[in-house]
Amino acid sequence: MELFKDEGYTYLAGEQIHRERTEVLLADDLRQYLYNRYTKDDITPGEVDGILLRLRNISGTVYEANKAIHKLLCDGFILNREDRTQKDLYIELIDYDNPENNIFKAVNQFEIEGVGGQLRIPDGIVFVNGIPVVVLEFKSAVKENTTIMDAYKQLTVRYRRDIPELLKYNAFVVISDGVNNKYGSLFSPYDYFYAWRKVESKDKELDGINSLVTMMKGLFRKDRLLAVIKDFIYFPDSSDKELKIVCRYPQFFAATKLFENIKLHMRPDSDGKGGTYFGATGCGKSYTMLFLTRMLMKNKLFHSPTILIITDRTDLDDQLSRQFVGSKKYIGDETVVSIESREKLREELQGRESGGVYLTTIQKFTEDLQLLTERTNVICISDEAHRSQINLDQKVKVTEAGVERKYGFAKYLHDSLPNATYVGFTGTPVDGTIEVFGPVVDSYTMTESVRDGITVNLVYDGRAARVTLDNAKVKEIERYYDQCEAQGANEHQIEESQKAVAKMEAIIGDPDRLRAVAKDFIHHYETRVAEGATVAGKVMFVCMNRNIAYDLYKIIVEMRPQWSEKKISEDEAALTDKEKKELKPIEKIKLVMTRNKDDEPALYEMLGTKDDRKEFDRQFKNPKSNFKIAIVVDMWLTGFDVPELDTIYIDKPIQQHTLIQTISRVNRVCEGKDKGLIVDYIGIKKNMNLALKKYTNFECDEFEGIEQAVTIVKDQLEVLAQMFHGFNSRDFFEGSPTEQLACLNRAVEYVQLSEELETRFMAAVKRLKQAFNLCSSSEKISDEEKDYIHFYCAVRSILFKLTKGDAPDISQMNARVREMLEGAIQSDGIEELFETGKHISIDIFSDEYMDKINAIQLPNTKIKILQRLLSQAIDEFKKVNKIMGVEFADRLKKVVDEYNNRRRDESYANEVLDDIAGKLADLLAELKTEKDSFKKLGIDYEEKAFYDILKAVAKKYEFDNEYPDEKMLELSKKIKVIVDDKSRYTDWSTRDDIKANLQVDLILLLDEYGYPPVTLDDVYKEVLEQAENFKKYAG
Repeated sequence: MELFKDEGYTYLAGEQIHRERTEVLLADDLRQYLYNRYTKDDITPGEVDGILLRLRNISGTVYEANKAIHKLLCDGFILNREDRTQKDLYIELIDYDNPENNIFKAVNQFEIEGVGGQLRIPDGIVFVNGIPVVVLEFKSAVKENTTIMDAYKQLTVRYRRDIPELLKYNAFVVISDGVNNKYGSLFSPYDYFYAWRKVESKDKELDGINSLVTMMKGLFRKDRLLAVIKDFIYFPDSSDKELKIVCRYPQFFAATKLFENIKLHMRPDSDGKGGTYFGATGCGKSYTMLFLTRMLMKNKLFHSPTILIITDRTDLDDQLSRQFVGSKKYIGDETVVSIESREKLREELQGRESGGVYLTTIQKFTEDLQLLTERTNVICISDEAHRSQINLDQKVKVTEAGVERKYGFAKYLHDSLPNATYVGFTGTPVDGTIEVFGPVVDSYTMTESVRDGITVNLVYDGRAARVTLDNAKVKEIERYYDQCEAQGANEHQIEESQKAVAKMEAIIGDPDRLRAVAKDFIHHYETRVAEGATVAGKVMFVCMNRNIAYDLYKIIVEMRPQWSEKKISEDEAALTDKEKKELKPIEKIKLVMTRNKDDEPALYEMLGTKDDRKEFDRQFKNPKSNFKIAIVVDMWLTGFDVPELDTIYIDKPIQQHTLIQTISRVNRVCEGKDKGLIVDYIGIKKNMNLALKKYTNFECDEFEGIEQAVTIVKDQLEVLAQMFHGFNSRDFFEGSPTEQLACLNRAVEYVQLSEELETRFMAAVKRLKQAFNLCSSSEKISDEEKDYIHFYCAVRSILFKLTKGDAPDISQMNARVREMLEGAIQSDGIEELFETGKHISIDIFSDEYMDKINAIQLPNTKIKILQRLLSQAIDEFKKVNKIMGVEFADRLKKVVDEYNNRRRDESYANEVLDDIAGKLADLLAELKTEKDSFKKLGIDYEEKAFYDILKAVAKKYEFDNEYPDEKMLELSKKIKVIVDDKSRYTDWSTRDDIKANLQVDLILLLDEYGYPPVTLDDVYKEVLEQAENFKKYAG
């Protein structure tokens, strides 16, 4: 809060603000701002009240309301005047042009009464003109058991559920423990929360506690916060999911610096070179383009410009077109069009004086395209500007007919739009980029992107020696690369040397070599899948040309014919109905190339139409699809995002910027994906390191190799061996299946000797598995070491399942050990618990079930099972009886706290663990008694919940011994009738009129039964929440 004060915010404690606890707006601030801003327009008190009412009345889901309010905040709205003789008034709830005219407040401990009377107290809220635009949640940095993930869950789950009225105004949220500080959209997964690590773009990035300062000074500086709210928060026009994008700091700096540079270099007063943005592949350049487009369209200086978004590939154009065409409201122009032909582009631009966003490919600009427009408020934004959009020079070709002069596409683009301003976006700038678009205005490197968690790191696995047939051919490949470098490393120039290319094709396409490649690929791929080392088994294999790709495909299918069988998914039984509708029968391995009229019939048919390739695209991007292995030549190597894609196999001579684009296919962030793997069959390492240094400011001498992963695996195995020094694991490796299972369960018990040992073990195995995922095919890891890896991973997974109820890393485990793991769980009767955990039923309280739990001989394991069982049962119980559910939850917490403080010694285990298990078993038995107690009272299960509310309130106000129990039972039945009547409407819980009627009916009923009136508010709040629970969890 001190940092907010440093930025000029007014700081207040929540208790200093006079308001009702259900009110989330600082209404007085908003009124003051509106009166100050619109004094000259004679705004009336009635009109101001109408504006507040308009905000409060926006309803719908949290997402829908948030989207609607954000539009009002950013774009303003027209107010119809009370005096209809006056001109309508354009209202801006925030003065973006003059930040000092707004009221900024930072408030902590702001009590809010939410759904069903739930009281929630966010740690911090930032108000601008009384509107709560940012919510902050803090966790202690010194408490090991709390993390910013807990803060994330509190905001996105509990606050969203309990105080939706606050969050409908929210621009973004902040989670922090003082050392780790991140922000993001309320609707984003945790992995998409990021630090703001710079105050200004030229600054060095800061981490740790310093990142709190950079966030406060970089993001919460008043003008900066307003800029982010106005232009850097994106909602699509429509979406089937809750998509809301808040910019990351490199996107903010890139768009704002380009915007300022365009102003300086705009024609006719300057040279039309708007500047180049150099951003690492995968860092979100398409959203940066979108942010920049909105800024240009909304700023009056540009007189509503016409903007052309130009790519050099149709697949890139399709992706950008979908994104931009679906963003008309955000951009602020209804004319956002994907151009399919040069005639269409000419039609659109002729006669247009302003506005419009057009997406097209550079190839549309050919020699016969006439002048399109001489206007100066035209801005061309080029995606992947390092390729065909910089070839302005002529090529001279001497033929029998004479001298022929040809120009590149970019020449015709510039001739068609001579007064336009040009902006280039690239992941790998070359000298020509700067000549055409101007100097690099801002940059964001691969190293920075990995450090910020926007992309994952890449690891190199060189396997060329396994498939290259002799040294002479190795030398030939090296000479080819040298020739590439000598010719300027321009792929288009190199391809003119047909002789060199032909030699390379002969070497790479040699049938014996391709068989060696196919054999090694299959072994490498199947090993990784069997070890659970991939996220979804998605890989890409890059070949030199079409013929080689087709030959390799045929060899692989010959070796694995089942991969060419069409299926919906590898595990159709596990699919939901929705997933089944999205998936199509498809082969596991496919060639992805465009058709050629000269293709042989089988290949022609296999490659499919343009629409077929779009379907291939959709299926490959679906992690559940059977399509796992894509063999490509050029397609999908740029602008193709598949987060689950974690391995790329390269058997094509690639260099410089094209190489960076290619390997970046596997750098996207995905849950369960620690790093991307590059498997090299041709010897690209030297060129890759050179390219990285040239285009990414790579800070290391060379790429990380799998050797480092091997070292980590061996180090962690040694650490774990020390942890298990006192444990005999021989039965796991040498015993019978029954002895192996018993050993696993004893190991789980051993690890739980103390909470400290358990925590260290879980962390060490996680590091071990992450490294092993990268090097599972390495011969440097012995079979014995692999056995120990499987052992430790199995122990971790059982323990994880005991604690969390599910084990996400079971799927990422050796298949044989996976079966053993399931056996270990079943051998102790634990599996029934996990099955029941999916939907708790009364069966878990049966004597037979309790006998199974009591038969478990391992005390720590038994405690974990009882703890999980009780936690699940109490959660279910709270859905129908909140009052008693909360009481049982508090009792469970006390027992669990006692267990977590256990010591690592035998005497303690013998004396105390049995006692804790006994307390948990007693608590389970008492819960069963409580669940059945309604029968003795002569009321039903739901009526009992209202009876408990009446009893709890009576106890709170100390008249529980005076009010007759029979009367309370009868009253609970009547309350149930009222609630059933009101809740028959599907939208009752969002209808204030129905809830008001419920309150009135309750007041009259309680009065009729003589229930003390001092309790009215308490009873209403509890009954309302209980009624909403019934409705929410019905069926």
